[in-house]
Amino acid sequence: MKGEFKTALISGIVIAAAVGIMSIVFSTFDEEVRTNTSIGETIDKIGKSGFKMAPEITGIAHYLNITPDQLEEEIEGKVVLYDIWTYSCINCIRTLPYITAWDDKYSDQGLLIVGIHSPEFEFEKNPDNVQMSIDKHGISYPVVMDNDMKTWKAFENRYWPRKYIADHEGYIRYDHIGEGAYQETEKVIQQLLRERAEAMGIQVASATSLVNIDEFEHSLFRTPELYFGYKFAQNRNQLGSDEGFQPEKIVVYAKPERIDLHKFYPVGEWKNHKDGMELISETGSIKLLYNAKEVNIVADAEDAELEILLDGKAVLTEHAGSDVSASGTVLVSVPNLYNVISSEQSSTHELELVIKGQGFRVFTYTFG
Repeated sequence: MKGEFKTALISGIVIAAAVGIMSIVFSTFDEEVRTNTSIGETIDKIGKSGFKMAPEITGIAHYLNITPDQLEEEIEGKVVLYDIWTYSCINCIRTLPYITAWDDKYSDQGLLIVGIHSPEFEFEKNPDNVQMSIDKHGISYPVVMDNDMKTWKAFENRYWPRKYIADHEGYIRYDHIGEGAYQETEKVIQQLLRERAEAMGIQVASATSLVNIDEFEHSLFRTPELYFGYKFAQNRNQLGSDEGFQPEKIVVYAKPERIDLHKFYPVGEWKNHKDGMELISETGSIKLLYNAKEVNIVADAEDAELEILLDGKAVLTEHAGSDVSASGTVLVSVPNLYNVISSEQSSTHELELVIKGQGFRVFTYTFG
């Protein structure tokens, strides 16, 4: 009995091990299928029932680089990359070199890129401001201004930036939020262009090389985005001043005795708006203790000059951002994102912006 029991036990263990191994094999196979399906490699085997159709572009206030009729015609039968962005968003800006490069490389092979400009701030609804950004970044593909966020809602989107890629039949086959995954995204473009060529019976050059652009490397530990508007800053403990937010009121903010990391401290008379703060006094300043290698502000003014002080001294060239002049100042005259600090390594510093001029408004700090 003991021998039979031992034999049965061994047989049971062998069977269980075999089952376990087969489960791992099939699990791995399933994972490969799911992964490959996400970039279209097994799509012909499983069909497209699991994919959503790209929604119609709707509620557009302005069409840039194209007319409505031309856009409708261009989308038909193309692989379409829908890029949801807004021009003062640093994360969006960092993706633009890749997107414009893909436009140059693949537009003749059947790729259409559509920039869906969905604004975060009121000034981003102005077509002149968006056109300024289009010219600055060399965007030649169509850009539609989704000022009422109707197309944003049609895509059920919640993020900037976000890229959806639809195949030539209109099925959304890829979805990526934020920066990064550029090689993965380009491989999807190549795969869907091959599918399109096969379906249409046309010959296209088989692209294997990928766009080679140095990707921005974020600091692992960095200050989060800071909002100056009382509505935008809801549920965020980012304003360090004791006076706090006071909606639609002019507040005299005193110079802080001490400052905490990841918080900003305005000094002077500032009016609190839902999307930002407006300097009312002739001069003022903003103090900030941050950790990052890059600091940007989104700001506007009629004509203002910002003196950039780092740790109480004029910013040195090694830390000065691309919008800082040789004299250590930034001129603000249009609503835009301004790069004030750009360092090789992430570190902690006290930053002070000393503001002189009229009509200065600040909306947000972003970090890298």
